[in-house]
Amino acid sequence: MVHTIRIGIFALSITLFCFRGHAQGEDASGNGLFSSDEVFDIRLSGNLRELMNDRVEEATYHPFTLSYQEGGSTASFPVRVKTRGHFRRVKGNCTYPPLWLNFSKKTIAASPIFKGQDKTKLVTPCRDDKYVIQEYLVYKLYNLITPKSFKARLVRVVYEDTVKGKSTEPLYGMLLEEDDQMAKRNNAVFIDKKTERPEQTDNADFLKMAVFEYLVSNTDWSVQYLQNVKLIASDSLGTPSTVPYDFDHAGIVRAPYAKPAEELQLNSTLTRRYRGYCVSDMAQFQEVFTLFNELKDKIYSVYTSCALLDERYVKSTVSFLDEFYKTINDPKDASREFLYPCDKSGTGNVVIKGLNRD
Repeated sequence: MVHTIRIGIFALSITLFCFRGHAQGEDASGNGLFSSDEVFDIRLSGNLRELMNDRVEEATYHPFTLSYQEGGSTASFPVRVKTRGHFRRVKGNCTYPPLWLNFSKKTIAASPIFKGQDKTKLVTPCRDDKYVIQEYLVYKLYNLITPKSFKARLVRVVYEDTVKGKSTEPLYGMLLEEDDQMAKRNNAVFIDKKTERPEQTDNADFLKMAVFEYLVSNTDWSVQYLQNVKLIASDSLGTPSTVPYDFDHAGIVRAPYAKPAEELQLNSTLTRRYRGYCVSDMAQFQEVFTLFNELKDKIYSVYTSCALLDERYVKSTVSFLDEFYKTINDPKDASREFLYPCDKSGTGNVVIKGLNRD
């Protein structure tokens, strides 16, 4: 695990990159929170104990101050913060719950980094901040596959309790692109519709997503209940495209608390299970398999070039990726895995209802 060094208010200001790359077809020349892959240092100051104890479903916003270094000086502005999520919000599960950061557009208008933000998710460390880094890399992987994906920014956060006058050591976290921002970037609108069947979504986009979820060994999703899946379309009547998020239960992340739903009859999140709908013609997968083969070197590089990862984790992840590529390039193995939803006696058609997660 990489340890950070604190100097004064913020962590040591060194330029750290865990990933260099951008989604297909995107221009990375713009300014803003998600235009850089540099690890970003921020500080959240307020009544930390009150915030951390407010983990009820209808949590309230608490006044905080967000600070960061900009141009050699400290920039600060007020922000309202509240807890969110389901599993990770429970105190017995996670030390730090995930948070909503609610910005005032007026107060951040002059900030080149936060300008345009409204209500942004902050993913916090549950058991160990290394798992935040490992989940962050799953977002970066999917950015390689398609621009119809959420951007993420790795941050180091110092939590300052202004009542006690104490601060935490810097902890890794992750800021996520807002739903409307992701939709707008793709010239689309966000659709909140829980009755959509996966067969009614854009086939090409769904297959990319479903094969990707198989790659990272994530079974914690469903289209029918919008379980860790968002829908976007060119307009309210257009065919929706599926966009996945929330990957902490993916096997590739290796979070110690993650486990598959009992209905799937899997022993571990490291056991892959394709959870798309039945597509009996394997030829329909060929374009997706070709895309993943073309991106193979970049996908491996996400892990082999990240200095924040433990060597053993990198080695085991490379082996995990090897298994995926062996499967998609072996017709017999591919048919066995990706035709599984067509087996009515199996669990390939189990729908994960899950719980509402904000």
